[in-house]
Amino acid sequence: MAPPSPPQLTEALADQLVTAILVLDGQLIVRYANAAADAIFAASARRLEGTPVDSHLRYSSFDLALLPGVLQSQQTLSDSDVTWVFHDGKSVNVELTASVAEVPGQGLTILLEMRQIDLIRRINQEQTQQHQLAAAQQLVRGLAHEIKNPLGGLRGAAQLLDAELPESQREFTQLIMAQADRLRNLVDRLLGPNRPSERRQINIHEVLARVLDLIQLECPTNVSIRKDYDPSVPPLWISPEQIEQVLLNLVKNALEAVGTAGQIVVRTRVSHQETIYGTRYRQCLLITVQDDGPGVPAELRDTLFYPLVTGRENGSGLGLSIAQSLVHQHAGKIEVSSRPQCTEFTVYLPYQRPEVEDAA
Repeated sequence: MAPPSPPQLTEALADQLVTAILVLDGQLIVRYANAAADAIFAASARRLEGTPVDSHLRYSSFDLALLPGVLQSQQTLSDSDVTWVFHDGKSVNVELTASVAEVPGQGLTILLEMRQIDLIRRINQEQTQQHQLAAAQQLVRGLAHEIKNPLGGLRGAAQLLDAELPESQREFTQLIMAQADRLRNLVDRLLGPNRPSERRQINIHEVLARVLDLIQLECPTNVSIRKDYDPSVPPLWISPEQIEQVLLNLVKNALEAVGTAGQIVVRTRVSHQETIYGTRYRQCLLITVQDDGPGVPAELRDTLFYPLVTGRENGSGLGLSIAQSLVHQHAGKIEVSSRPQCTEFTVYLPYQRPEVEDAA
């Protein structure tokens, strides 16, 4: 057998690379794609070659119109976090570098190098969430100690004083007691439940039905809520009340994000072989709440699950912090993906055996 020619050898080597490579001409037509690029685009090289790269994308956080400038300036262009959404709804995050390359027979072309960073990003997001949860719990315990003790004394003194005053002079003592109770409730909400309430096997769609019934009461006329359920999802061993609180918070946030007009999609799926906080589970239930609002502000994305952090004028900043804590008690996690017109909060709940079975 004759040895491969230099072009064939070059292509064979390029197909072994982990880095995805696209070669584009000045009109951003794909002239070459290696195997790693085929995997990212979920298409064969034959289908990619000869087509504009943007024809395969529904959305790109990177402005593809900048690429022809690489040929003119002869300078490298890079972006460490690019989100691409394909027409089938699949989303990937890549690290992208564009440079000039001279290809025999084609002249100067744009060499697009991409490394998929979804897995690294998910691991970093999990670590960030764990740090946020630990920091929130430490902060709250300190607040509870510093606030609840003197608050109890303050309320007790106001209550004693209230008992000695005539009815006409109790307005201010009752105001003190009411505000003391409000602060105590605020701290209790920050602390959240220390242990899950009673768990039982339940179909998640029963929980979602209650959540959406409540949401419909405050849903504006021009906001639609679409259900995208997998009817075959198995029952889950959870605390229904706590998970209902989580989902109610997420759907309410979506409702506030879309305002008076928009669409919310609630989706359920089963995922296999998921790793959560270093533990691998055979099956996980995924519940996604998606909205077409403006997206999470960039300055809030890294601190979204901290208590008292909110982007809304009248928000308490407690909802997501409590939701994260409740999901964490179920060995799960919450993932966030946000861009304009598409924000997704996905709750991961692993399928676990009931504690009674584990003890047997």
